[in-house]
Amino acid sequence: MKINAAETPLFNAGLAIVKKIRQNGGNAYFVGGFVRNLLLGKACKDIDIASTMIPSDMLKIFPGAQSAGASFGVLIVKSEGFHFEVATAREERLYMDGRHPEKVQYTKDFKTDSERRDFTVNAMFYDPENMEIIDFHNGINDLQKGILRTVGDSTRRFQEDYLRMLRAIRFSAAYDLKIAPETWQSIKENAHLCLKIAPERIRQELDLMFSSKNAFKAFELLDRSSILQILLPEVHILHTVEQPANFHPEGDVFKHTLLMLKRMAYPSADLAWSIILHDIGKKPCFFRDHKGIHFFGHEAKGAVMAEEILTRLSFSNNRKKLISTLVKDHMRFVQVKNMRLATLRKLLAREDLKLLMELNRLDSVCSCNLMEDWLFMLDSLAKYQNQEILPTPAIGGSDLLKMGIKPGPDFKKILNFLYEMQLSGKKIDFSTACDLIKKHFPCILRNR
Repeated sequence: MKINAAETPLFNAGLAIVKKIRQNGGNAYFVGGFVRNLLLGKACKDIDIASTMIPSDMLKIFPGAQSAGASFGVLIVKSEGFHFEVATAREERLYMDGRHPEKVQYTKDFKTDSERRDFTVNAMFYDPENMEIIDFHNGINDLQKGILRTVGDSTRRFQEDYLRMLRAIRFSAAYDLKIAPETWQSIKENAHLCLKIAPERIRQELDLMFSSKNAFKAFELLDRSSILQILLPEVHILHTVEQPANFHPEGDVFKHTLLMLKRMAYPSADLAWSIILHDIGKKPCFFRDHKGIHFFGHEAKGAVMAEEILTRLSFSNNRKKLISTLVKDHMRFVQVKNMRLATLRKLLAREDLKLLMELNRLDSVCSCNLMEDWLFMLDSLAKYQNQEILPTPAIGGSDLLKMGIKPGPDFKKILNFLYEMQLSGKKIDFSTACDLIKKHFPCILRNR
């Protein structure tokens, strides 16, 4: 099939690699995501290349290339400022651990190479010189019909690499493809094997799913396939957690969570994870009495549970702290109208405020739709548009030394007190600070 691709700088840099391989006796094609996206009319951020040339010969014509998988014949080749993954065409056999083949053999037959790939829509090749697609497995037809299916037997493909089940869900959601019945059945039957995938690979794949505008579709598929129950049982069990209808007309906690994902206006993995985990504490904190259903302390409990889940999935310490803090503080906005000004200003100055604001907005619009606290925060932010929310402290340690106060346990306490007064709107200078210290810390001045 002939189809013209836009000659972007990335395309031309990849074409230069293909030409050089061909000029030196080999053959090469673009492969995988570039071809799929070309047919879908979507831009591609990178291009993978399949070649008949073995790595040792590749290094002769691309001496600066770096190995990215020596046992698989994969090199990273730089061309015109771009980096390309160039892999020698190969066949793989005898997968023993759900990821690594026991036997890898190079081939000059691209059809043989295509048979080891995951899905028909990812197994197509593109000749950038002749603008022609080579399709051995009816990937074009599947893409036109909106179908995602494996190359060959689905169970075999998934048992070769368990991560392919997660990739199937990601591709299905991202490209609006319906998973073929036999492929879907195999995912459900082999879902338990996802527990054997390395945690960091699971995290990476879920991050890609959840940072998409179609995160809710991926979340639904994870649930329907039983993968969610296997990887995130604390989230799956939210199906059973009833909520008070006057505050949550949308239904149980799981429906609420799914609706929040669906309404994400600015998708990001961190926001999605905070949505997915924000109410996991409701199951252990569920309480019913004559007044109705309650979830006392579910934010604090949820933060602890979130950190445990994120640790299990090998999240970085920074991301664990960010997401678990968002879970812990997702109910803080109910207090904002009664906060002391100093406390409110500290909240307004938080680095994670944008995420916390968006989490609170989604939590509200996907339940009772009470937005007064969120709007109060928005108005409060507007008041500080032309001034610092947290200004430099007017009084520092050197000022306390001038007052004759010696460094000690109360030194920081005094500085914090004075800064709180400053944030509360009181004008603080040296003279005022002295008067405040005399009034609130008389023993310190008496003993100086």
